[in-house]
Amino acid sequence: MDKRIKIGTKTVGDGAYIIAEMSGNHNGSLERALAIVDAAKAAGADAIKIQTYTADTITLKCDNEYFRTQDGSLWEGRTLYDVYDEAHTPWEWHQAIFDHAAKIGIDCFSTPFDLTAVDFLENLSAPAYKIASYEIADIPLIRKAAGTHKPVIISTGIATLSEIDRAVTVCREEGNDDIILLKCTSAYPAPYSDMNLRMIGSMAETFGCITGLSDHSMGPEVAVAAVALGAKVIEKHLTLDRADGGVDSGFSMNVDEFAEMVSQIRNVEQALGGVTYALTEKQKEGRRFGRSLFVCRDIKAGEKFSEKNIKSVRPAFGLATEHYYDILGRTAAADIKAGTPLKWEHIGRE
Repeated sequence: MDKRIKIGTKTVGDGAYIIAEMSGNHNGSLERALAIVDAAKAAGADAIKIQTYTADTITLKCDNEYFRTQDGSLWEGRTLYDVYDEAHTPWEWHQAIFDHAAKIGIDCFSTPFDLTAVDFLENLSAPAYKIASYEIADIPLIRKAAGTHKPVIISTGIATLSEIDRAVTVCREEGNDDIILLKCTSAYPAPYSDMNLRMIGSMAETFGCITGLSDHSMGPEVAVAAVALGAKVIEKHLTLDRADGGVDSGFSMNVDEFAEMVSQIRNVEQALGGVTYALTEKQKEGRRFGRSLFVCRDIKAGEKFSEKNIKSVRPAFGLATEHYYDILGRTAAADIKAGTPLKWEHIGRE
């Protein structure tokens, strides 16, 4: 996939575009939110992403069984309204967060959860839009975001093949082919056994899109492996310190962990390199430590070369070892001391 997409100050496709997801890790404090922006920049992220909703734009204030979180989740027993009310990023903070990100030189955009959020983010000149996994079937929202003709990043955590196809088709119907699909496992934290990272390449081939990973697993290894498999976007939750708590802290990276992940990703990108059989100058220099033919016992002029007096050894200052059998049985043109690299001038004319 040679496609490139410009987001803010970076070009996605040249290398992994790494997004630090703030989500609810601001814990209700604008000061902490701005500190997370600083932390994302310091850790090497290309972008900080927030979420744009209120409890009223994402769910209903209702406490029946339909609106309570599932057993076993991080938010077990709470109503959806309560969780989202705690986790949301107040809309009045957005300008300050966008401005601070611009000031320190990191891209900033958001996940809108309804049509009014897209309008609001357009007024902030958001450079891209992220569609969350649970909104992939919200066709009006996707159409609205795609209609801005800015890059649309879509998580696919709960989507069927046909739903992914529909979301991509809607974007293209709006004349927007700047689409990025993220493999995602919508579990918090996500178990390694459910990651299916090989889907990253399959989605790129199937839909003709840049692909990446929205990662809710613990640790850096899944994100690093995804880059090795071709992911061009990595999204990971970031908090200042998990010990501080918060609705998303349990599956978020601390700052040092995030920085280490970025470092590992950049190292892997360098290691991946390209497909070439050309040798670097260092490799060419290293060839002298290879094997070649050396005289291993003193030889008199006229004496025949044999397995007893020539040998394939390191280093590579003598004739190439491919000539070994051609030389056996021929005679020496002069006296040759042991330890001498064998040359053609040592071989008598016959």
